Amino acid sequence: MTNPIADPLVEVPDTDVDETLVQIEATVEGVAMVTINRPERRNAFDARLIAALHEAFETLQGAEGVRVVFLRGAGGIFSAGADLDWMREAVDRTESDNREDAYAMAKMLKSLWDIPALTVALVEGGAFGGGAGLAATCDLAVSTADAKFSFSEVRLGLIAATISPYVVGAVGPRTARALFATGSVFDAAYAEKVGLITEVVADTAGLDAACARIAAEMMACAPGAVADSKKLVEDVAYKPIEDVMEETAKRIARTRVSPEGQEGVRAFLEKRKASWVV
Repeated sequence: MTNPIADPLVEVPDTDVDETLVQIEATVEGVAMVTINRPERRNAFDARLIAALHEAFETLQGAEGVRVVFLRGAGGIFSAGADLDWMREAVDRTESDNREDAYAMAKMLKSLWDIPALTVALVEGGAFGGGAGLAATCDLAVSTADAKFSFSEVRLGLIAATISPYVVGAVGPRTARALFATGSVFDAAYAEKVGLITEVVADTAGLDAACARIAAEMMACAPGAVADSKKLVEDVAYKPIEDVMEETAKRIARTRVSPEGQEGVRAFLEKRKASWVV
């Protein structure tokens, strides 16, 4: 990873954001790596980190040429969830102030969800609370076998609220109820079994190998079609089939006559690589 994406592409960059908290690097092929860089606090969330992640994800939404986005934590842990000092401050804040903080977290997660490229969480060490929520928000999540997970909010008298849409989408309502209500710690094998994690590897070397493999696989996929495929799933999920039949027919027809669709089919018929294949 050598070519950093230097300039945020957000409409109004936040000049108060601490750029050292989140690092973005990218290759010329379009492989972006986002690193949560707060290892001394186990990459735990506070207002500054949430703002930095939000800006990073908004940058990647508009960054031309990005094909796949990986998200990992520095220092051998993905994220320990909420920072203890931040939680102490929240105790003395008003409900209105806490609502503002929580909504910032919600917007950050949605900005990750809205990245058009494939997003992949690379989890090692552990992902707790909001950290596990980050993993659930990504399209794929690869974990080392020794990583631990928990939604422990109930043990503090709280609830896993802002991350809930993404966790429920990943594991389903019944499992989410059990995980949220018990706050139990579970391992990577169970996380994969319930769908929070999509692949488990032996160690950090395996995580790096999975990163390289997924990046290579994405070089064969048309960027516009990837973005449209992600949006398609969001738009048809949990809706009656008869309610989406006409719209899905319109979408495939649109892609067949699009520049990408024309190029992809012609390349297949002519037995050559499509223009986006690296």
